[in-house]
Amino acid sequence: MDASTAYRQVSPAVPSWLNKGDNAWQMTASTLVALQSMPGLVILYASIVKKKWAVNSAFMALYAFAAVLICWVLLGYRMAFGDELLPFWGKGAPALGQKYLLTRARVPESTHTLEDGTRETVEPWYPMASLVYFQFTFAAITLILLAGSVLGRMNIKAWMAFVPLWLIFSYTVGAFSLWGGGFLYHWGVIDYSGGYVIHLSSGIAGLTAAYWVGPRLKSDRERFPPNNVLLMLAGAGLLWMGWSGFNGGAPYAANIDASIAVLNTNVCAATSLLVWTSLDVVYFGKPSVIGAVQGMMTGLVCITPGAGLVQSWAPIVMGILSGSIPWVSMMILHKKSALLQKVDDTLGVFHTHAVAGLLGGLLTGLLAEPELCDLILPVNTRGAFYGGSGGVQFLKQLVAALFVIGWNVVSTTIILLFIRLFIPLRMPEEQLAIGDDAVHGEEAYALWGDGEKYDPTKHGRNTSLYGEETAQSPYVNGARGVTINL
Repeated sequence: MDASTAYRQVSPAVPSWLNKGDNAWQMTASTLVALQSMPGLVILYASIVKKKWAVNSAFMALYAFAAVLICWVLLGYRMAFGDELLPFWGKGAPALGQKYLLTRARVPESTHTLEDGTRETVEPWYPMASLVYFQFTFAAITLILLAGSVLGRMNIKAWMAFVPLWLIFSYTVGAFSLWGGGFLYHWGVIDYSGGYVIHLSSGIAGLTAAYWVGPRLKSDRERFPPNNVLLMLAGAGLLWMGWSGFNGGAPYAANIDASIAVLNTNVCAATSLLVWTSLDVVYFGKPSVIGAVQGMMTGLVCITPGAGLVQSWAPIVMGILSGSIPWVSMMILHKKSALLQKVDDTLGVFHTHAVAGLLGGLLTGLLAEPELCDLILPVNTRGAFYGGSGGVQFLKQLVAALFVIGWNVVSTTIILLFIRLFIPLRMPEEQLAIGDDAVHGEEAYALWGDGEKYDPTKHGRNTSLYGEETAQSPYVNGARGVTINL
Protein backbone atom coordinates (compact mmCIF):
# COMPACT_ATOMS: atom_id res chain seq x y z
CA MET A 1 0.00 0.00 0.00
CA ASP A 2 1.20 3.50 -0.79
CA ALA A 3 2.49 5.10 2.45
CA SER A 4 0.78 8.34 1.50
CA THR A 5 -2.59 6.67 2.09
CA ALA A 6 -2.14 7.09 5.83
CA TYR A 7 -1.88 10.86 5.39
CA ARG A 8 -4.98 11.39 3.31
CA GLN A 9 -7.66 13.57 4.82
CA VAL A 10 -10.15 10.73 4.46
CA SER A 11 -9.22 7.07 3.90
CA PRO A 12 -10.11 3.68 5.41
CA ALA A 13 -7.60 4.43 8.19
CA VAL A 14 -8.77 8.04 8.56
CA PRO A 15 -12.59 8.08 8.61
CA SER A 16 -14.38 11.37 8.27
CA TRP A 17 -15.27 11.50 11.97
CA LEU A 18 -11.67 11.08 13.21
CA ASN A 19 -9.95 14.11 14.76
CA LYS A 20 -6.26 13.27 14.59
CA GLY A 21 -5.32 15.84 17.23
CA ASP A 22 -7.85 14.54 19.74
CA ASN A 23 -6.81 10.96 19.08
CA ALA A 24 -3.12 11.76 19.43
CA TRP A 25 -3.70 13.57 22.72
CA GLN A 26 -5.93 10.82 24.10
CA MET A 27 -3.32 8.17 23.38
CA THR A 28 -0.63 10.40 24.86
CA ALA A 29 -2.73 11.03 27.97
CA SER A 30 -3.33 7.27 28.27
CA THR A 31 0.39 6.63 28.16
CA LEU A 32 1.06 9.28 30.80
CA VAL A 33 -1.50 7.71 33.15
CA ALA A 34 -0.12 4.24 32.46
CA LEU A 35 3.38 5.51 33.32
CA GLN A 36 2.03 6.69 36.68
CA SER A 37 1.39 3.05 37.53
CA MET A 38 4.03 1.26 35.52
CA PRO A 39 6.73 2.15 36.45
CA GLY A 40 5.70 5.13 38.66
CA LEU A 41 3.90 3.45 41.54
CA VAL A 42 5.90 0.25 41.10
CA ILE A 43 9.06 2.28 41.82
CA LEU A 44 7.45 4.35 44.56
CA TYR A 45 6.09 1.31 46.40
CA ALA A 46 9.33 -0.62 46.05
CA SER A 47 11.34 2.23 47.57
CA ILE A 48 9.01 3.71 50.19
CA VAL A 49 8.63 0.45 52.13
CA LYS A 50 11.07 -1.35 54.39
CA LYS A 51 13.73 -3.24 52.42
CA LYS A 52 12.31 -6.65 53.30
CA TRP A 53 9.08 -5.79 51.43
CA ALA A 54 10.47 -3.98 48.35
CA VAL A 55 10.02 -6.84 45.88
CA ASN A 56 6.62 -7.87 47.19
CA SER A 57 5.27 -4.32 47.11
CA ALA A 58 6.49 -3.74 43.56
CA PHE A 59 5.08 -7.08 42.43
CA MET A 60 1.62 -6.33 43.83
CA ALA A 61 1.48 -3.21 41.67
CA LEU A 62 2.93 -4.95 38.62
CA TYR A 63 0.47 -7.84 38.87
CA ALA A 64 -2.51 -5.52 39.30
CA PHE A 65 -1.59 -3.54 36.18
CA ALA A 66 -1.49 -6.67 34.03
CA ALA A 67 -4.51 -8.41 35.55
CA VAL A 68 -6.75 -5.35 35.30
CA LEU A 69 -6.00 -4.93 31.59
CA ILE A 70 -7.10 -8.48 30.73
CA CYS A 71 -10.21 -8.30 32.91
CA TRP A 72 -10.99 -4.85 31.49
CA VAL A 73 -11.09 -5.88 27.84
CA LEU A 74 -12.82 -9.19 28.58
CA LEU A 75 -15.63 -7.78 30.73
CA GLY A 76 -14.93 -4.65 32.76
CA TYR A 77 -14.98 -1.84 30.20
CA ARG A 78 -18.53 -2.42 29.07
CA MET A 79 -19.70 -2.94 32.66
CA ALA A 80 -18.43 0.60 33.31
CA PHE A 81 -19.17 2.32 29.97
CA GLY A 82 -21.55 0.05 28.09
CA ASP A 83 -25.31 -0.46 27.93
CA GLU A 84 -27.25 -0.24 31.17
CA LEU A 85 -27.97 -3.36 33.19
CA LEU A 86 -28.95 -1.53 36.38
CA PRO A 87 -28.95 2.20 37.19
CA PHE A 88 -25.48 1.74 38.70
CA TRP A 89 -24.05 -1.01 36.49
CA GLY A 90 -23.51 -1.77 32.83
CA LYS A 91 -23.83 -5.03 30.91
CA GLY A 92 -20.54 -6.88 30.83
CA ALA A 93 -19.20 -7.98 27.44
CA PRO A 94 -15.83 -8.21 25.69
CA ALA A 95 -14.28 -5.10 24.16
CA LEU A 96 -12.05 -6.96 21.74
CA GLY A 97 -13.85 -7.12 18.42
CA GLN A 98 -12.37 -5.20 15.51
CA LYS A 99 -15.77 -3.89 14.47
CA TYR A 100 -16.38 -2.54 17.99
CA LEU A 101 -12.93 -1.03 18.57
CA LEU A 102 -12.60 0.78 15.22
CA THR A 103 -15.95 2.54 15.35
CA ARG A 104 -16.26 6.05 16.76
CA ALA A 105 -16.03 6.11 20.55
CA ARG A 106 -19.36 6.39 22.30
CA VAL A 107 -20.71 6.15 25.84
CA PRO A 108 -24.21 4.85 25.05
CA GLU A 109 -25.94 5.60 28.35
CA SER A 110 -24.67 9.21 28.50
CA THR A 111 -27.49 10.52 26.30
CA HIS A 112 -28.99 13.65 27.84
CA THR A 113 -31.40 16.39 26.83
CA LEU A 114 -30.09 19.91 26.26
CA GLU A 115 -31.99 23.12 27.07
CA ASP A 116 -33.18 23.45 23.47
CA GLY A 117 -34.70 19.98 23.64
CA THR A 118 -32.11 18.21 21.50
CA ARG A 119 -30.52 15.01 22.76
CA GLU A 120 -26.77 14.53 22.92
CA THR A 121 -24.47 11.59 23.67
CA VAL A 122 -20.80 11.61 24.66
CA GLU A 123 -19.05 10.73 21.39
CA PRO A 124 -15.36 11.68 21.22
CA TRP A 125 -13.76 12.16 17.81
CA TYR A 126 -11.58 9.05 17.91
CA PRO A 127 -12.01 5.25 17.88
CA MET A 128 -13.38 3.17 20.71
CA ALA A 129 -9.96 1.53 21.11
CA SER A 130 -8.51 4.82 22.38
CA LEU A 131 -11.27 5.21 24.96
CA VAL A 132 -11.04 1.59 26.13
CA TYR A 133 -7.32 1.92 26.81
CA PHE A 134 -7.59 5.36 28.42
CA GLN A 135 -10.19 4.13 30.87
CA PHE A 136 -8.15 0.99 31.57
CA THR A 137 -5.30 3.11 32.91
CA PHE A 138 -7.70 4.67 35.43
CA ALA A 139 -9.00 1.29 36.54
CA ALA A 140 -5.47 -0.07 36.95
CA ILE A 141 -4.17 2.81 39.05
CA THR A 142 -7.20 2.50 41.36
CA LEU A 143 -6.28 -1.07 42.30
CA ILE A 144 -2.62 -0.14 42.69
CA LEU A 145 -3.47 2.76 45.00
CA LEU A 146 -5.66 0.42 47.05
CA ALA A 147 -2.70 -1.95 47.39
CA GLY A 148 -0.85 0.72 49.36
CA SER A 149 -3.09 0.02 52.34
CA VAL A 150 -2.17 -3.66 52.63
CA LEU A 151 1.53 -3.71 51.77
CA GLY A 152 3.78 -5.77 54.00
CA ARG A 153 1.42 -8.59 54.97
CA MET A 154 -1.31 -9.47 52.45
CA ASN A 155 -1.04 -12.99 51.06
CA ILE A 156 0.02 -12.58 47.45
CA LYS A 157 -2.36 -15.35 46.34
CA ALA A 158 -5.25 -13.58 48.03
CA TRP A 159 -4.23 -10.35 46.26
CA MET A 160 -4.18 -12.16 42.92
CA ALA A 161 -7.78 -13.26 43.51
CA PHE A 162 -8.86 -9.90 44.94
CA VAL A 163 -7.82 -7.74 41.96
CA PRO A 164 -10.25 -9.11 39.32
CA LEU A 165 -13.10 -9.48 41.81
CA TRP A 166 -12.80 -5.93 43.12
CA LEU A 167 -12.50 -4.52 39.61
CA ILE A 168 -15.69 -6.25 38.50
CA PHE A 169 -17.85 -5.83 41.60
CA SER A 170 -16.68 -2.50 42.95
CA TYR A 171 -14.80 -0.31 40.50
CA THR A 172 -17.20 -0.76 37.58
CA VAL A 173 -20.14 0.30 39.77
CA GLY A 174 -18.59 3.65 40.65
CA ALA A 175 -17.37 4.22 37.10
CA PHE A 176 -20.76 3.49 35.51
CA SER A 177 -22.70 5.45 38.11
CA LEU A 178 -20.62 8.62 37.75
CA TRP A 179 -19.11 8.44 34.26
CA GLY A 180 -20.84 5.78 32.19
CA GLY A 181 -24.35 7.21 32.23
CA GLY A 182 -25.56 5.82 35.54
CA PHE A 183 -27.90 7.43 38.02
CA LEU A 184 -25.34 9.78 39.57
CA TYR A 185 -24.22 10.98 36.13
CA HIS A 186 -27.76 11.87 35.13
CA TRP A 187 -28.44 13.43 38.52
CA GLY A 188 -25.65 15.91 37.78
CA VAL A 189 -22.92 14.86 40.22
CA ILE A 190 -19.49 16.20 39.23
CA ASP A 191 -16.44 13.96 39.15
CA TYR A 192 -14.24 15.49 36.49
CA SER A 193 -11.46 12.90 36.53
CA GLY A 194 -11.87 10.47 39.41
CA GLY A 195 -11.92 12.15 42.81
CA TYR A 196 -14.72 9.76 43.75
CA VAL A 197 -14.43 6.94 41.19
CA ILE A 198 -10.70 6.45 41.83
CA HIS A 199 -9.46 8.17 44.96
CA LEU A 200 -12.37 8.02 47.39
CA SER A 201 -12.98 4.42 46.27
CA SER A 202 -9.36 3.29 46.67
CA GLY A 203 -8.99 5.02 50.05
CA ILE A 204 -12.17 3.55 51.55
CA ALA A 205 -11.65 0.10 50.02
CA GLY A 206 -8.01 0.18 51.15
CA LEU A 207 -8.97 0.94 54.73
CA THR A 208 -11.62 -1.79 54.64
CA ALA A 209 -9.15 -4.28 53.20
CA ALA A 210 -6.55 -3.35 55.82
CA TYR A 211 -9.11 -4.12 58.53
CA TRP A 212 -9.89 -7.58 57.20
CA VAL A 213 -6.33 -8.55 56.27
CA GLY A 214 -5.02 -7.52 59.67
CA PRO A 215 -1.93 -5.54 60.68
CA ARG A 216 1.72 -5.95 59.85
CA LEU A 217 4.08 -7.42 62.41
CA LYS A 218 4.54 -5.22 65.45
CA SER A 219 8.19 -4.71 64.55
CA ASP A 220 7.23 -3.52 61.06
CA ARG A 221 4.57 -1.13 62.32
CA GLU A 222 6.99 0.42 64.78
CA ARG A 223 9.84 0.79 62.31
CA PHE A 224 9.12 0.92 58.58
CA PRO A 225 11.74 3.21 57.01
CA PRO A 226 11.90 3.65 53.23
CA ASN A 227 14.75 1.67 51.73
CA ASN A 228 15.56 4.26 49.04
CA VAL A 229 14.32 7.84 49.44
CA LEU A 230 15.85 9.07 46.17
CA LEU A 231 14.23 6.29 44.15
CA MET A 232 10.97 7.08 45.92
CA LEU A 233 11.25 10.62 44.55
CA ALA A 234 11.70 9.23 41.04
CA GLY A 235 8.44 7.30 41.39
CA ALA A 236 6.71 10.34 42.86
CA GLY A 237 7.96 12.47 39.98
CA LEU A 238 6.46 10.08 37.44
CA LEU A 239 3.21 10.23 39.37
CA TRP A 240 3.12 14.03 39.38
CA MET A 241 4.05 14.53 35.74
CA GLY A 242 1.70 11.77 34.65
CA TRP A 243 -1.20 13.59 36.29
CA SER A 244 -1.24 16.01 33.35
CA GLY A 245 -2.57 13.09 31.31
CA PHE A 246 -4.80 11.99 34.18
CA ASN A 247 -6.74 15.26 34.33
CA GLY A 248 -5.84 16.63 30.91
CA GLY A 249 -7.32 13.59 29.20
CA ALA A 250 -10.63 13.77 31.05
CA PRO A 251 -12.41 16.05 28.50
CA TYR A 252 -11.83 13.35 25.84
CA ALA A 253 -10.43 16.05 23.54
CA ALA A 254 -7.43 18.33 23.09
CA ASN A 255 -9.53 21.39 23.89
CA ILE A 256 -9.22 24.52 26.02
CA ASP A 257 -10.70 22.81 29.04
CA ALA A 258 -7.88 20.25 28.96
CA SER A 259 -5.40 23.14 29.12
CA ILE A 260 -7.08 24.63 32.19
CA ALA A 261 -7.16 21.20 33.83
CA VAL A 262 -3.42 20.63 33.35
CA LEU A 263 -2.51 24.06 34.76
CA ASN A 264 -4.87 23.72 37.73
CA THR A 265 -3.54 20.25 38.49
CA ASN A 266 0.04 21.41 38.82
CA VAL A 267 -0.80 24.57 40.78
CA CYS A 268 -2.77 22.60 43.36
CA ALA A 269 -0.06 19.95 43.72
CA ALA A 270 2.67 22.54 44.25
CA THR A 271 0.62 24.48 46.78
CA SER A 272 -0.30 21.38 48.75
CA LEU A 273 3.30 20.17 48.84
CA LEU A 274 4.48 23.51 50.22
CA VAL A 275 1.74 23.66 52.85
CA TRP A 276 2.36 20.08 54.02
CA THR A 277 6.10 20.73 54.21
CA SER A 278 5.53 23.94 56.16
CA LEU A 279 3.38 22.11 58.68
CA ASP A 280 6.10 19.47 59.07
CA VAL A 281 8.63 22.21 59.80
CA VAL A 282 6.36 23.94 62.31
CA TYR A 283 5.26 20.76 64.06
CA PHE A 284 8.38 18.56 63.84
CA GLY A 285 11.10 21.16 63.38
CA LYS A 286 12.34 19.83 60.04
CA PRO A 287 11.01 19.17 56.54
CA SER A 288 10.37 15.58 55.46
CA VAL A 289 10.84 14.26 51.94
CA ILE A 290 8.18 11.61 52.58
CA GLY A 291 5.91 14.35 53.88
CA ALA A 292 6.49 16.41 50.75
CA VAL A 293 5.47 13.43 48.61
CA GLN A 294 2.32 12.98 50.72
CA GLY A 295 1.49 16.66 50.28
CA MET A 296 2.05 16.44 46.55
CA MET A 297 -0.27 13.44 46.45
CA THR A 298 -3.10 15.06 48.39
CA GLY A 299 -2.94 18.13 46.15
CA LEU A 300 -3.18 16.03 43.00
CA VAL A 301 -6.06 14.04 44.44
CA CYS A 302 -7.97 17.08 45.70
CA ILE A 303 -7.95 18.92 42.36
CA THR A 304 -8.95 15.84 40.35
CA PRO A 305 -12.76 16.02 40.76
CA GLY A 306 -12.83 19.64 39.57
CA ALA A 307 -9.60 20.16 37.60
CA GLY A 308 -11.16 21.68 34.49
CA LEU A 309 -14.14 23.26 36.22
CA VAL A 310 -12.62 25.77 38.65
CA GLN A 311 -10.88 29.08 38.01
CA SER A 312 -7.11 28.99 38.38
CA TRP A 313 -7.06 30.81 41.71
CA ALA A 314 -9.16 28.00 43.18
CA PRO A 315 -6.35 25.39 43.04
CA ILE A 316 -4.36 27.56 45.44
CA VAL A 317 -7.26 27.50 47.90
CA MET A 318 -7.76 23.78 47.33
CA GLY A 319 -4.01 23.18 47.70
CA ILE A 320 -3.92 24.99 51.03
CA LEU A 321 -6.76 22.84 52.30
CA SER A 322 -5.45 19.58 50.82
CA GLY A 323 -2.03 20.24 52.32
CA SER A 324 -3.49 20.85 55.78
CA ILE A 325 -6.69 18.87 56.35
CA PRO A 326 -5.24 15.45 55.35
CA TRP A 327 -2.10 16.40 57.30
CA VAL A 328 -4.21 16.91 60.41
CA SER A 329 -6.17 13.70 59.81
CA MET A 330 -2.95 11.69 59.34
CA MET A 331 -0.66 13.26 61.93
CA ILE A 332 -3.09 14.18 64.71
CA LEU A 333 -6.56 12.65 64.39
CA HIS A 334 -5.20 9.27 63.36
CA LYS A 335 -3.27 8.98 66.60
CA LYS A 336 -6.35 9.87 68.64
CA SER A 337 -8.76 7.51 66.86
CA ALA A 338 -9.03 4.01 68.32
CA LEU A 339 -10.42 2.68 65.02
CA LEU A 340 -7.68 4.16 62.85
CA GLN A 341 -5.04 2.98 65.29
CA LYS A 342 -6.44 -0.54 65.11
CA VAL A 343 -6.49 -0.62 61.29
CA ASP A 344 -3.01 -0.78 59.77
CA ASP A 345 -3.18 1.33 56.60
CA THR A 346 0.44 0.89 55.51
CA LEU A 347 0.89 4.01 53.36
CA GLY A 348 -1.98 6.06 54.78
CA VAL A 349 -4.07 5.71 51.63
CA PHE A 350 -7.19 6.61 53.59
CA HIS A 351 -5.76 10.04 54.38
CA THR A 352 -4.05 10.79 51.07
CA HIS A 353 -6.85 9.51 48.82
CA ALA A 354 -10.15 9.10 50.70
CA VAL A 355 -9.87 12.29 52.77
CA ALA A 356 -8.33 14.31 49.94
CA GLY A 357 -10.73 12.89 47.34
CA LEU A 358 -13.77 13.67 49.47
CA LEU A 359 -12.40 17.14 50.18
CA GLY A 360 -11.90 17.77 46.47
CA GLY A 361 -15.37 16.56 45.56
CA LEU A 362 -17.03 18.81 48.13
CA LEU A 363 -14.88 21.81 47.18
CA THR A 364 -15.84 21.27 43.55
CA GLY A 365 -19.45 21.53 44.68
CA LEU A 366 -18.56 24.96 46.05
CA LEU A 367 -16.10 26.30 43.47
CA ALA A 368 -17.25 24.92 40.09
CA GLU A 369 -17.41 27.96 37.78
CA PRO A 370 -20.50 28.09 35.50
CA GLU A 371 -18.75 29.05 32.24
CA LEU A 372 -16.09 26.38 32.69
CA CYS A 373 -18.80 23.83 33.49
CA ASP A 374 -20.56 24.75 30.24
CA LEU A 375 -17.43 23.75 28.31
CA ILE A 376 -17.75 20.08 29.20
CA LEU A 377 -20.72 19.17 31.43
CA PRO A 378 -24.02 18.07 29.87
CA VAL A 379 -26.29 20.30 31.98
CA ASN A 380 -26.03 23.76 33.49
CA THR A 381 -23.94 23.35 36.63
CA ARG A 382 -22.42 25.73 39.15
CA GLY A 383 -20.83 25.59 42.55
CA ALA A 384 -22.57 26.93 45.64
CA PHE A 385 -20.36 30.06 45.67
CA TYR A 386 -21.86 31.12 42.32
CA GLY A 387 -25.44 31.22 43.56
CA GLY A 388 -28.47 29.79 41.81
CA SER A 389 -28.68 26.02 42.21
CA GLY A 390 -25.12 25.76 43.52
CA GLY A 391 -26.25 24.80 47.01
CA VAL A 392 -28.04 21.79 45.56
CA GLN A 393 -24.84 20.84 43.74
CA PHE A 394 -22.94 20.67 47.02
CA LEU A 395 -25.58 18.33 48.46
CA LYS A 396 -25.38 16.15 45.35
CA GLN A 397 -21.63 15.87 45.84
CA LEU A 398 -22.15 14.83 49.46
CA VAL A 399 -24.79 12.21 48.64
CA ALA A 400 -22.62 10.74 45.87
CA ALA A 401 -19.70 10.48 48.28
CA LEU A 402 -21.85 8.57 50.76
CA PHE A 403 -22.91 6.15 48.02
CA VAL A 404 -19.29 5.54 46.96
CA ILE A 405 -18.20 5.06 50.58
CA GLY A 406 -21.03 2.67 51.38
CA TRP A 407 -20.64 0.59 48.23
CA ASN A 408 -16.88 0.20 48.72
CA VAL A 409 -17.15 -0.80 52.37
CA VAL A 410 -19.78 -3.44 51.62
CA SER A 411 -18.37 -4.79 48.36
CA THR A 412 -14.78 -4.94 49.61
CA THR A 413 -15.89 -6.74 52.77
CA ILE A 414 -17.92 -9.33 50.87
CA ILE A 415 -15.12 -9.97 48.37
CA LEU A 416 -12.50 -10.49 51.08
CA LEU A 417 -14.73 -12.72 53.19
CA PHE A 418 -15.40 -14.82 50.09
CA ILE A 419 -11.67 -15.11 49.28
CA ARG A 420 -10.97 -15.98 52.92
CA LEU A 421 -13.03 -19.14 52.49
CA PHE A 422 -10.34 -20.50 50.17
CA ILE A 423 -7.14 -18.51 50.76
CA PRO A 424 -5.79 -16.90 53.96
CA LEU A 425 -5.80 -13.14 53.56
CA ARG A 426 -2.64 -12.65 55.60
CA MET A 427 0.77 -14.22 55.06
CA PRO A 428 1.91 -16.90 57.51
CA GLU A 429 4.08 -15.70 60.36
CA GLU A 430 7.30 -17.13 58.92
CA GLN A 431 6.86 -15.11 55.71
CA LEU A 432 5.99 -11.99 57.66
CA ALA A 433 9.21 -12.33 59.64
CA ILE A 434 11.46 -12.74 56.58
CA GLY A 435 9.71 -10.80 53.82
CA ASP A 436 10.66 -10.93 50.14
CA ASP A 437 13.16 -13.76 50.45
CA ALA A 438 10.47 -16.04 51.88
CA VAL A 439 7.59 -14.89 49.67
CA HIS A 440 9.39 -14.64 46.33
CA GLY A 441 12.86 -16.09 46.85
CA GLU A 442 14.19 -12.74 45.69
CA GLU A 443 15.55 -9.62 47.31
CA ALA A 444 15.70 -6.03 46.12
CA TYR A 445 19.44 -5.58 46.62
CA ALA A 446 21.72 -8.49 45.68
CA LEU A 447 24.90 -7.03 47.20
CA TRP A 448 23.59 -6.10 50.62
CA GLY A 449 21.58 -7.99 53.23
CA ASP A 450 19.88 -6.88 56.39
CA GLY A 451 19.75 -9.90 58.64
CA GLU A 452 18.24 -13.35 58.62
CA LYS A 453 17.77 -15.11 55.30
CA TYR A 454 15.18 -17.67 54.38
CA ASP A 455 16.05 -21.12 55.74
CA PRO A 456 13.82 -23.93 54.43
CA THR A 457 14.68 -26.15 57.40
CA LYS A 458 13.47 -23.45 59.76
CA HIS A 459 10.74 -21.63 57.86
CA GLY A 460 9.22 -24.32 55.69
CA ARG A 461 9.78 -25.62 52.18
CA ASN A 462 10.01 -23.54 49.02
CA THR A 463 9.75 -25.00 45.54
CA SER A 464 11.01 -23.33 42.39
CA LEU A 465 9.19 -23.14 39.09
CA TYR A 466 11.22 -26.17 38.00
CA GLY A 467 10.15 -28.36 40.94
CA GLU A 468 13.36 -28.45 42.97
CA GLU A 469 13.26 -27.40 46.60
CA THR A 470 15.18 -24.16 47.00
CA ALA A 471 15.32 -21.03 49.07
CA GLN A 472 16.19 -18.96 46.02
CA SER A 473 14.21 -17.67 43.09
CA PRO A 474 14.58 -19.90 40.02
CA TYR A 475 16.05 -16.84 38.32
CA VAL A 476 18.87 -16.40 40.85
CA ASN A 477 22.01 -18.58 40.77
CA GLY A 478 24.17 -18.63 43.87
CA ALA A 479 23.71 -17.09 47.28
CA ARG A 480 23.29 -13.51 46.06
CA GLY A 481 24.33 -13.67 42.42
CA VAL A 482 22.34 -12.37 39.50
CA THR A 483 23.14 -15.01 36.87
CA ILE A 484 20.07 -15.99 34.86
CA ASN A 485 19.36 -19.72 34.59
CA LEU A 486 18.24 -20.44 31.04
